[in-house]
Amino acid sequence: MEQYLYALLLFLLTFSVLKFFAGFALSKLEIIAQKTKTDIDDMLVSAVMKIRWPLYFSLALYVSTNILALHGLVQKVVWYLLIILLTFEGIRFLQSIVEYGAEKAVSNKKDKATVEIISSIIRILLWAIAVILILANLGYNVSSLIAGLGIGGIAIALAIQNILKDIFTAFSIYLDKPFQIGDFIAVGDISGTVKKIGLKSTRIESLSGEEIIISNNTLTSSKIHNYKKMKKRRIAFTLGLAYETKTTSLKQIPKIAKEIFAKIKLTELSRIHFKEFGDFSLNFEVVYFVDSNEYDKYMDIQQKVNLAFKSAFEKKGIEFAYPTQTVFVRKTE
Repeated sequence: MEQYLYALLLFLLTFSVLKFFAGFALSKLEIIAQKTKTDIDDMLVSAVMKIRWPLYFSLALYVSTNILALHGLVQKVVWYLLIILLTFEGIRFLQSIVEYGAEKAVSNKKDKATVEIISSIIRILLWAIAVILILANLGYNVSSLIAGLGIGGIAIALAIQNILKDIFTAFSIYLDKPFQIGDFIAVGDISGTVKKIGLKSTRIESLSGEEIIISNNTLTSSKIHNYKKMKKRRIAFTLGLAYETKTTSLKQIPKIAKEIFAKIKLTELSRIHFKEFGDFSLNFEVVYFVDSNEYDKYMDIQQKVNLAFKSAFEKKGIEFAYPTQTVFVRKTE
């Protein structure tokens, strides 16, 4: 009876010391860590503070039951419980270190997709190792299990090769950085803003608002237009004038264009030429640059350009062309 009472006191003492460490001592360490210039100590203290009370309970239980002559099964249950909880909390602690290291390794702190990809892969590996460690401590033959997993892994890899391609492609996106979250891209007939880059797929928000999900392998095997990387936008459009427009008026078009673009900010006229005789119009090709990669800004400027040409042509009496057809009727006797 005395042994059980002593074991109970030892359990309470051990659990109290651990809880004191988790509460008071770590709180003081957190205050000290916040005053230092580096943030690695803040991360370590924060990771230790995330340890939950079941681990402290199992530690106290294991220490206190060691002095008792308990049944072998009970001792095994206490030991297995401690191993499982230690492994679980150890993996969570390592995850905090991995996430911290991933964020520091990425040059662009806004590149959350990269951090998520790296963390997800390492998290899967850590939990796989954790399962193997737990099984090894529970008495299972881990070597035969690993050998079986190796053979089964080949079969699984063949079955999920498309998924694996997408995962490896996610790494190529991280390394090559053809686009990042927030970039406006166009792939085939799909265009929109990149919202998330996952291990298997990338999510794009289209201009009309719906979310489009594309597999990473399909995405990188296609031609990608990244408009966020564009410093200047080149615009080419056609002015179609009526065939009745006089030659003297046609000669004034380049001068009118230069005056218009000189007044509109963020624009630079590249060229304007009388390009061709169309089916029902005299066509001028206008090429200019917008000093912005924003689509909304481009549309605002194009609207100003269109209105400016309409206003200038009205003052000069120059008419735009529209589809017409002339019918010649021959009178026969």
